[in-house]
Amino acid sequence: MFGIGGGEIFFIIIVVLMLFGSDKIPEIARGLGKGMQQLKNASNEIKSEIHKSADLDGIKRSFEDIGSDNITKNITGEIDKVKEDIEDMSGPIKRIR
Repeated sequence: MFGIGGGEIFFIIIVVLMLFGSDKIPEIARGLGKGMQQLKNASNEIKSEIHKSADLDGIKRSFEDIGSDNITKNITGEIDKVKEDIEDMSGPIKRIR
């Protein structure tokens, strides 16, 4: 966990006990827990807002379509049309080597 070993955790606990005392540690833990819960709730709220806006704009649907073959087929078809147009235009022109 975070690259901290057992001895280091024990040392941190001893230092915290010496600085704050055993009567203040539960209050500090409650405060940290509340702060972490508020942070988690805020991040979940932001995620839900992003998903709602993506659903409204149809972005989510377009991302799902990217993986399908429909877009690939459309692009390939357009490229083939351009190739045919170029061959039609350059057909009468012969390259001299």
